[in-house]
Amino acid sequence: MQTFKYPHLFEPIRIGGTWFRNRIFAAPTGHHDLTPEGYAKSDVVAYYERKAIGGAAAVTIGEGVVDSRYGKSGTTHTILDDPMSSHSLFNLTDAITRHGAIASVELQHAGMYANRGTAFALNGGTTAGLAYGPVECEIDGRHILPMTDEIIEETIEAFAAAALFAKQCGFGMVTIHGGHGWLITQFVSPLVNTRTDKWGGSVENRARLPVAIADAIHKKCGQGFPVEIRISGSECHEAGYGIDEGVAFAKQLDGHVDLIHVSAGSHEVREVFTVTHPSMFLEDGVNVKYAAEIKKHVKTPVATVGALSDPALMEEIIASGKADVVAIARGLLAEPDLPNKARAGRDDEIKKCMRCLSCFSALLTNGQFLCAINPETSRELDCRYEQPVREKKTVLIAGGGIGGMQAAITCAGRGHDVILCEKNARLGGALRCEEKVPFKKKLDDYIEYQIRAIGKAAVDVRLNTEVTQELAEEIAPDVIIAALGARPVVPNIKGIDGKNVMGAEDAYINPENVGKRVTILGGGLVGVELGIYLAQMGREVSVVEMLDHLNDGGNFMHMIGLEVEIAKYNIGINLNTKAVEINEKGVLGKGPDGEKLFESDTVIYAIGQKPLYEEASALRCCAPAFYQIGDCNIPKNITAATTAAYTVSKDIGVH
Repeated sequence: MQTFKYPHLFEPIRIGGTWFRNRIFAAPTGHHDLTPEGYAKSDVVAYYERKAIGGAAAVTIGEGVVDSRYGKSGTTHTILDDPMSSHSLFNLTDAITRHGAIASVELQHAGMYANRGTAFALNGGTTAGLAYGPVECEIDGRHILPMTDEIIEETIEAFAAAALFAKQCGFGMVTIHGGHGWLITQFVSPLVNTRTDKWGGSVENRARLPVAIADAIHKKCGQGFPVEIRISGSECHEAGYGIDEGVAFAKQLDGHVDLIHVSAGSHEVREVFTVTHPSMFLEDGVNVKYAAEIKKHVKTPVATVGALSDPALMEEIIASGKADVVAIARGLLAEPDLPNKARAGRDDEIKKCMRCLSCFSALLTNGQFLCAINPETSRELDCRYEQPVREKKTVLIAGGGIGGMQAAITCAGRGHDVILCEKNARLGGALRCEEKVPFKKKLDDYIEYQIRAIGKAAVDVRLNTEVTQELAEEIAPDVIIAALGARPVVPNIKGIDGKNVMGAEDAYINPENVGKRVTILGGGLVGVELGIYLAQMGREVSVVEMLDHLNDGGNFMHMIGLEVEIAKYNIGINLNTKAVEINEKGVLGKGPDGEKLFESDTVIYAIGQKPLYEEASALRCCAPAFYQIGDCNIPKNITAATTAAYTVSKDIGVH
């Protein structure tokens, strides 16, 4: 008989009247690449289907709006009170369930945060800007109307009707969104809900709405139909409720729902976003403690979520009784095959989410999730129907950084003969300088993962080897992929060659050479993250930036996490300030209030990267086909480098 490495994680569980094949659920994610009516396109269907193929026991569609008049939090959500959406929902549920997973959908109502923004006004209609909450109040200049008993009863019916519609469309479970600041949280919160009727006051009254919703769903859909509810075990900020209130809330739900899914935080508090969706600065499973505490007080099965990608940790959570189910969102974007690989004991083949929040930034900017380390995310349909290689090629890759390694893995996987040359003694590129940084541990893990994958592939790796025109002529490849990267820009400032000045790379590699007081020139991600790292080591850090804002490099969600750390370590941020001279005392800067001396023992420059464009371009005529990718073309980020390498490699030998 097969002995599983993680027996508790892969033990089936019965929720309601339904058996789930393991304890790993794909947590709700709301893909925004929908039609204007809120219908799922084929690529969205493939996005959710991929998680079912990967072995998740349940796959939950995020942001299913139960009341499109008064409940929408955005313009790109699945609409559950529109009968015309049934065909697209059938496509979704069929794609998920035919692979053995249970399809679920998140039932959401935004309450006082519904119908916000200019997009609603542009869409027209009498409900644009109109919102109801537990009590009458003003939010961002908007007048929120209190929900009457009649509206509350209509809302309960809307949730139940949406659940029945979902069941009729093939969903085997529904997830009531009762956390993160949406309508149900607004009723549960003693600080928001100040009503004096049966819907306010005691915890029993404040929990009356979600209990009534769950009971109404069971009445319409049957007692055996699984009803999950997501709650915030704690709102994790001073003005919100804590775990004691979360436990009291969960106790009211006990017996009325079939799974209590314990998350944390509130979407309306900026710094709490990176607690709800843990940043790289927080430990794995940081929010499990809330589920574990609630589980002590209820009989209903409990799910936990947040910063989970290590199957050993997930096994311990289930085995020790902290939770009955682990829900994963970003971890399955990075590695949709995580359940199948964990079940087979192939831990070293699991890509673990770096928690860089590139996915969320891409979603809110471009309408689709993009993963920094998994170029297939949101391109699942393209991958399914990729064109076959017609002619095997010899591919020479110059540069063993992020882009070069991905190109080597993809080209080898497509059957090409691959030679990967790196001029340094090991693979990994410039990002290797950050390997000592605690909050970049996941990045280092990813680099090591890629190196292992290259080792398993048929790749001829040549370290300490620079690709020159002579070497290229000797190898005579069919294709050259130049992934040489970029080098730091040295600012043209008086005193830049002083003994107290160093570049960011050197500071990362040799932090012991950095003095007590540090001034960093450049407020991009490199400078800010370096400042946090040095501050964690006890340095006094100031950042000088010429612009009027810190540069998030296109990842504005990650910047939220950085801002939390900046405040935590009291890092000085000096915007609209130009460094005009460096001397033995520090940096002379010119800002809005005139000149100021930033006293420093060490000055570090991190003002940007210069692409090795000419060096790469010198190889342009050394092969019939040539591609220049990553930072040696335009310095961007890991997501861009991985995507370009993957895409270019897929094109080779096709035509």
